Amino acid sequence: MTVVVLGELNVDIIISGNDLMPEWNREKLIDSFDIVLGSSSAITACALAALGRDVRFVSVVGDDDFGRFCIGELERMGVDTAHVKRDPGLKTGVTMSFSTPSDRGLMTYPGSIPMLQQQDVPDALLEQAAHVHFGSYFLQDGMRAHWKALFETARGQGSSTSFDTGWDVRQQWQRASIHALLGATDLFIPSEEELLHIYGAATLEAVWELLPPDARLVAVKRGAAGAALFQPGATPLSVKAYDIVPVDTTGAGDAFNAGLIHAYLGGLQGEALLRYASACGAIATQGVGGTGRLPTEEAVERLQTSVAIRS
Repeated sequence: MTVVVLGELNVDIIISGNDLMPEWNREKLIDSFDIVLGSSSAITACALAALGRDVRFVSVVGDDDFGRFCIGELERMGVDTAHVKRDPGLKTGVTMSFSTPSDRGLMTYPGSIPMLQQQDVPDALLEQAAHVHFGSYFLQDGMRAHWKALFETARGQGSSTSFDTGWDVRQQWQRASIHALLGATDLFIPSEEELLHIYGAATLEAVWELLPPDARLVAVKRGAAGAALFQPGATPLSVKAYDIVPVDTTGAGDAFNAGLIHAYLGGLQGEALLRYASACGAIATQGVGGTGRLPTEEAVERLQTSVAIRS
């Protein structure tokens, strides 16, 4: 079952420690520094491959060292990169991630990140897909006007669809366009904070009342609070997080995305679907960077049988 991921590519430069607040005209020491594969879409693709899926990635990078690094990392982790275009006129995007044991802050140079265009997505590739996913809705400027038509085409060809918004750095949140896209989306996978901003609501309960009537599954990532699931015709449900101490939270939400897609394609529903995705997100926090610790089916089974749920 081929999963096609359409998305951005960038490197993550991760600075780790307990005290990462810069001070002008002062020098501070940090605990760790890593350069790793970044981007929500790419991390989700790698986690899907680690879970055993056949993953094809469509993207644009610069013809530079960072671009070659991104392609090499995707291939090393089992993701097909035949449809990743190298553009010599672009610089590959870079995200600086300031990561503490409890949270992280990001600063991004866009470069090639928003440059994927509709013509870069081969029709023949979509026809092969069992599922089509993209991440970083607010960063993929070149595709934003085309997602609805692309998803409608994919679903008409028998594919299921999903997307993750990521944070809106412009603080516009674009409720109307996201609202319209949900009718063609099988799995909508925002974080709680993102969803509350999109709908201008104070609680998830308020959001459930604002979703369009044709919305399908909405899986909400809540970090240490766990996850929630909205499904038409059913009572919304929630699960608590697994009781683990994170090493680095970078990419945990993207691994959650992969776990949700993988479990959904495997037929899981309701609480079992949400717990599987949560386990994948929890596993990802045990390594540095979004791909430092990827979930596998064996790792998910071990975690679900050996790690307690938070009280």
